[in-house]
Amino acid sequence: MASDRLKKQIQFILEVDKVKNIFRMTKIHDGTRRENDAEHSWHLALMAFLLEEYSQGSHIDMLKVIKMCIVHDLVEIDAGDTFCYDAAGNLDKLEREQKAAERIFGILPEDQGNELKALWEEFDAMETPEARFAAAMDRLQPVLMNFLNNGGTWKEHNISKEQVIKRNCRIKDGAPELWDFVSGLIDEAVERGLLRDK
Repeated sequence: MASDRLKKQIQFILEVDKVKNIFRMTKIHDGTRRENDAEHSWHLALMAFLLEEYSQGSHIDMLKVIKMCIVHDLVEIDAGDTFCYDAAGNLDKLEREQKAAERIFGILPEDQGNELKALWEEFDAMETPEARFAAAMDRLQPVLMNFLNNGGTWKEHNISKEQVIKRNCRIKDGAPELWDFVSGLIDEAVERGLLRDK
């Protein structure tokens, strides 16, 4: 017979399987379909350990970064994905996500629920070197996807260079060298007509 702790852990594991059905605005590299949150989170975790050498902070806790990458979007099971350039949708995003965090992380045994909720909060605050690097990955990945799929959601939603810079300039807080790379991609995207200049 499974312990109460194991039952809660299994319940959480089954609940978060729903993240596979949360589709983001960002399309996969070939533009054929939108990616889901599970794919996005996996991609960030992989990127984080591959690009660790570009992190801002000499003693970054990579396991913590990977955990943040994996759990940061679980709240979207209840709150839904909010397009980063949707000003109206972002007005109540925090409230929706906090409510979702209470329910979803509350499924787990208290110690694990508190740990995952703390990781989610740390990621959102972007104050620690780990959170800044995880957030840099979260911003870098959609830029790469939009660049690869001929402008993707940038073109679809008539996004400007200024909007992309405003959204993604925080990459430099967690990975300055990667921001230099992204800045070059943004300029090239404008030149190629993938992104509106003004």
